[in-house]
Amino acid sequence: MFLRVLRIMVGLGAAIWLAAALPAPTGTAFAQSGGAPKGAAKPAAPAPAPAQKTEEYADIQRAMTGPAGNPECAWLGRRVISLLWRDDIETAFRHLDLYDRFGCPAAHIPATFRCLILQTNTIDPKAPDSLNNRVKACWINPSEPAPAPPAAAAAAPSATSNH
Repeated sequence: MFLRVLRIMVGLGAAIWLAAALPAPTGTAFAQSGGAPKGAAKPAAPAPAPAQKTEEYADIQRAMTGPAGNPECAWLGRRVISLLWRDDIETAFRHLDLYDRFGCPAAHIPATFRCLILQTNTIDPKAPDSLNNRVKACWINPSEPAPAPPAAAAAAPSATSNH
């Protein structure tokens, strides 16, 4: 009886191991069988090329001294700032734990977030890269003065009438 149970358990273990080792079906396999669902949203913007990202972090390293300019600190720190801006506090704290584990400077996060908050008038919610560009600028120089707000499109009309 014991051998029979042992044999079944070994067989189940092998089946579980085999299932874990086989690749799971992905969305690309299902996407080949038909078109995209009617309500599917298209990505907002294509991901930057790896060479472009590499150059971006090289620019940050040239502009900054110290560990805040390291690529891992810049990537994680900017992500924390963006998540805080979007009120995703729990995810921001998980990223902040990683930021600390890499030995990145803790004081740089609040300074950058303060810079971002003081420049809220320069972030256009309709422009997808507006927030990322502002976070990058604040990351490189948290004490940067806020740029001038965009000029008003037209002057307010006069409240008087010609009666």
